[in-house]
Amino acid sequence: MMSRGQVWAAGLGARVQARFAKVDPYVVDVLLALAALAVSLWTVWHDEPSWSWWVYALAAAGALPLPWRRQAPFRVFCVSGLASGVLSVGAHSAMPQLPLGMVVAIYTVADLGREWQRWLALSSVVVANVLGTHSVNGMLFSLLSSVGPFVFGSLVRELRRLARVEASRANEVGRRAAADAARAVAEERARIAREMHDILAHAVSLMVIQAEAGPVVVRSDPDRAIRTFDTIADSGRDAMIQLRRVLGVLKEQGAGPELAPQPTLAELPAVVERVRESGLRVDLTLQEHGQADVQAAAYRIVQEALTNTVKHSGADRAVVRVTKVREVLEVVVEDDGAGVPVAVAGVWSGGRGLVGIRERAAACGGRAEAGPGPGGRGFVVTATLPLGS
Repeated sequence: MMSRGQVWAAGLGARVQARFAKVDPYVVDVLLALAALAVSLWTVWHDEPSWSWWVYALAAAGALPLPWRRQAPFRVFCVSGLASGVLSVGAHSAMPQLPLGMVVAIYTVADLGREWQRWLALSSVVVANVLGTHSVNGMLFSLLSSVGPFVFGSLVRELRRLARVEASRANEVGRRAAADAARAVAEERARIAREMHDILAHAVSLMVIQAEAGPVVVRSDPDRAIRTFDTIADSGRDAMIQLRRVLGVLKEQGAGPELAPQPTLAELPAVVERVRESGLRVDLTLQEHGQADVQAAAYRIVQEALTNTVKHSGADRAVVRVTKVREVLEVVVEDDGAGVPVAVAGVWSGGRGLVGIRERAAACGGRAEAGPGPGGRGFVVTATLPLGS
């Protein structure tokens, strides 16, 4: 935890940084140039007021290019270095002990220059300081005042590089998070669409078939008509219960899939019984195995397959088998209806419900297939769902 002093220092640093961030960099560089110019001219005047005009001109030339240091760091370094070098040779005593213009130019080329420019500048500065000074102490001071800004500029350059890397990583993390969120939304929408389709398609199909058969038998067989309308009511109530499961998740803030109870294989006989009441003979072989997601997928696959049989096949009989075969739950639904012509079986893809069957199997790590039976007679839906450990 940060101390009170550290918090105060951090806040002060943030305020100072925010204030200086609003200042035009060109204004800052002009002020630096004026400060360097003042120091250089004062040094020449203090050494010998009677120095010729060219000494003052060289002193000024070392400082005046600084306003353009960000746009052309190496050129500014060359101009300042050339002026300072000539001044050192022609009027050595008039050189300031700390040439502010060269310090800023060296720092800038180390920070903003290209690699070859940086190392060429450092090499030339070191050679010039070694050869151009008249004493060991003077050489050491000159090296310190020139190599020091280069090291500082290199550190700033590295910090900026690391900041760019971190910013790039943060952007990448943000993009991945956005992509994951979009994918999660798409998957959840697909899941809800499958649930709504399976619930409504099954219930409405049975209700329509029963409603169409009701008027036919209402006079000839009143008891059967009563059972038919009871079946319609049961199908509607079951659909309402299952819809509340799905819609309840959407109403709850922050609710997850675990809040929506999923159907299990124990409920499958009731589905088969309602289908039988529509007039289709269904033989059921059921072994209850698997975790909740596997059982829910098997339930929905059988429900959708029977719904398609009732709606489209014109079959008299269907066979449903849900059995454990080694480490998978095998689901088979086949009927003796019209099926799909053999001529188009090779390009058959199925409708939205059959696509949902494949998606449900894939969500459990399994696979599903559907197509015409032998000789194009009937229709078969098969799915294998891994049981896991």
